[in-house]
Amino acid sequence: MPKHVLLIISDQCRADAIGAYGNEYAKTPALDSLASEATVFDRAVTPSPVCVPARLCMLAGQYANRTGNSNNNPSLMYEGDGVYSAITKAGYDSCCVGKMHHVWDRYGSLGFNKRYTQEELSDPEDDYTRYITESPYKYVFDYNGQRSEMYYVPQVSQLPAEAHPTQWIGDRSVEFINEFDTDKNMFLVSSFIHPHPPFCPPAPWNKLFRSEDIPDPFIPETTPELKPLFHKPFDCDRLDISRLDAKRLKNFYYASLSFVDYQIGRIVSALKEKRMYDDTLILFVSDHGECLGDYRNMGKRSMISSASRIPFIMKVPGKEACRRSDAVSLVDIAPTLLSYLGIPYDAAEFDGKDILNNKGDLVFSQYDCKEKGVYMCAGSEDKLIYNAEEQKYYYFDEIPEVYNKYSEDNERVMQLKALLDAHIAADRNVKPPKKLGPDGKPIKKKKINPFGVSRIDHVCRSDEERARMPEGYSIDLQSVDGKNPW
Repeated sequence: MPKHVLLIISDQCRADAIGAYGNEYAKTPALDSLASEATVFDRAVTPSPVCVPARLCMLAGQYANRTGNSNNNPSLMYEGDGVYSAITKAGYDSCCVGKMHHVWDRYGSLGFNKRYTQEELSDPEDDYTRYITESPYKYVFDYNGQRSEMYYVPQVSQLPAEAHPTQWIGDRSVEFINEFDTDKNMFLVSSFIHPHPPFCPPAPWNKLFRSEDIPDPFIPETTPELKPLFHKPFDCDRLDISRLDAKRLKNFYYASLSFVDYQIGRIVSALKEKRMYDDTLILFVSDHGECLGDYRNMGKRSMISSASRIPFIMKVPGKEACRRSDAVSLVDIAPTLLSYLGIPYDAAEFDGKDILNNKGDLVFSQYDCKEKGVYMCAGSEDKLIYNAEEQKYYYFDEIPEVYNKYSEDNERVMQLKALLDAHIAADRNVKPPKKLGPDGKPIKKKKINPFGVSRIDHVCRSDEERARMPEGYSIDLQSVDGKNPW
């Protein structure tokens, strides 16, 4: 019998945003149905709470201290081919649809037989960009929503549902399944950009959640003490995001996720109609979470569970549904899939383990490096975080985190500290050299943008945007160095 694998990736999806993880407000029937037949991991942790390094850790099966990438930049020391290539070389008919965010090779094969690309920003090489420019919607420039100063402002997509980026990924995935030769082994990756901000579901999905009854963000009394653990540019007080604004953002975030969930339902239905479902291992994960107003913060880049805890749902043919509380990570995906498919590999290549046949123990996570780095060691019931800039440790044994219980008199804390310190000492990341100006002196860092982020507009079609404006009306299309930041 053939073996098939479907890996579904969502971007910036919190575990607790899904009904199967206990959220009574969410509307995720497709994921909830999948979870009812799957192993649901309650303590899955990202290896890095930001897109690029997390996704490289998943491809490589290695932690960021080994890959050499711990931020959204092209730096890396990883020289392997990755798990996707290994599965393709084993004879699987492989296809990748959507965002992968490997910034050193955004539009390469990444080891797949076929790729339908939809990276975050428009680009002439991007398949979805070409789809839009050749469609009746060619004058929609910000097809993932307007970014920059609108990054954390709820938006309704300028595109109808049938042309929305989320729907396009669903369509390409369903088409691949429908045309698939079932005598072959399938490996399909369907990777959705949303619910990554801007939160911009299409109409009328934007009206899915409109109640103020949505739970308030979690803001404990210790929030000021924990602020060093969050990304400063997206502080809600600095961005002037009120309690009501945060609830609106949550509503649009959940609507964006529900539209992703709908596509997942379509993909699963296509497998069933093709009679492939019973032979398919289906894994749903996210690269990291989203603070969503918790602790008065938005975004990721934090080891607090809002940003570091991820959904990890795995349906394995012939295996009964269950829940597991052992700590697992995206680095476990490579050895797990290769073991399941019977593809030989060198265990020394991976930091992760085959979690189908082994329990998780401790996992690590990292954001940035050296004197700017934040590092974490997490188990099934607790975590230790080290903030290098503050030179301070934080220990938590609860979710959500409230009190820093770090104490050198605690034997468990000292056990985790020894392991975390060794992990930090082994970090291969190199801080990029400071940029120098014409005078040879380091360029002074710009002040934090008042809207939260530097300019990250779509820039490859700026000339088309300008041409749409009548004489006498100029639009502001400034961007970082006049090019995409990735």
